[in-house]
Amino acid sequence: MEHHSNIVPWELIAKITGCTIKYVNVNADGTLDYQDFESKISGKTKLAGFSHISNVSGVINDVKRIAKVAHENGAIVLVDAAQSVPHMPVDARDLDADFLAFSGHKMLGPTGTGALFAKRHLLEAMEPFHGGGEMIREVVYNQTTGRCRIDWNDPPWKFEAGTPNIGGAIALMAAVKYLKRIGMHEVLAHEKMLTEYAINKLQGCCTKLELYGTTDAKLKCGIIPFGIKGLSSHDVALLLDNYGIMIRSGFHCAQPLHQMLKLQSSARASFYIYNTREEIDRFAEILREIEQL
Repeated sequence: MEHHSNIVPWELIAKITGCTIKYVNVNADGTLDYQDFESKISGKTKLAGFSHISNVSGVINDVKRIAKVAHENGAIVLVDAAQSVPHMPVDARDLDADFLAFSGHKMLGPTGTGALFAKRHLLEAMEPFHGGGEMIREVVYNQTTGRCRIDWNDPPWKFEAGTPNIGGAIALMAAVKYLKRIGMHEVLAHEKMLTEYAINKLQGCCTKLELYGTTDAKLKCGIIPFGIKGLSSHDVALLLDNYGIMIRSGFHCAQPLHQMLKLQSSARASFYIYNTREEIDRFAEILREIEQL
């Protein structure tokens, strides 16, 4: 169920190192197959990487359960929290995540910003992957060897080579403060309410409408993938756009999940703090018009 950003880097690393990647299956409703995960992990596993929330189906994965099994097998845990941090309270320490990443543009911040949380002992053990200013404590030239001795700076500066995106970081902090003033529990409650309302509204809304994945609002966040029989997802998106309704269509950077669910593509409606029940009513009304067209 992973976004391509949590697939492509590992495939590139596998080409370089020869390591083996194992993919965990999803069930027919788009939820994670935990038994398959537990059968595939072993003492040889180095890292378990997975999304907290699927950006296609909105399914919320049980991070604590996965992390417990991974750590029992000596693996470190990487959580892709791009879809969860903006939409719900997330405590990386409580989840026992070794690494946790999220992006700024999904949480009212600017593009090209984000953050990586990591446990300090891992950051201290890791070598930097970028070289430049700020990430070193001292560079000393040795006239005898003709080489420089380099002492790394402390984390996080050790990994912050060069001039950072200062403006982007300030803007991201403004977004964080804005969401904190609302309260992440309030954000989640609003989104859960809209999700449940939308599922109830769309089920039986029109005969050609198909909702993909689980329709249990308790298992997911504010994302509803769907299709209209006889129309491609792009046609659906274009028709909705004519009525001022914005959705996404295609693979949503998660092509393997669509293959597993036997979908050519999907349309995806998503909700956030600025959406209302009235907009969902209008959405259902326009879907009925599209079906008639």
